[in-house]
Amino acid sequence: MDKDQNGIILSSHSVTINERKNLILTGVKKIDSFDEEEFLMETNMGYVVIKGSELEIVKLDTYQGNVSIKGKINSLTYQENGNKKQKEAGMFSKLFK
Repeated sequence: MDKDQNGIILSSHSVTINERKNLILTGVKKIDSFDEEEFLMETNMGYVVIKGSELEIVKLDTYQGNVSIKGKINSLTYQENGNKKQKEAGMFSKLFK
């Protein structure tokens, strides 16, 4: 396994969804934001947005980059790195309506 500049082990990226209730992501670098309806995470393969309801983190392993989430998963979308700013602007615009 390789390590990034902060000494965190970089694992390969994979996604496992079981019955739309449980999600396991590997290769997660950081979680930018999350609430019970949406997660925004940076992975080895780019940014991932997970949308659903009653979402919560079950397990977080920052050393190996593994995240387990439970709740109802409605969508999982990859975004290009440049779209992160648009996503953040979208979250702020929701707050200030």
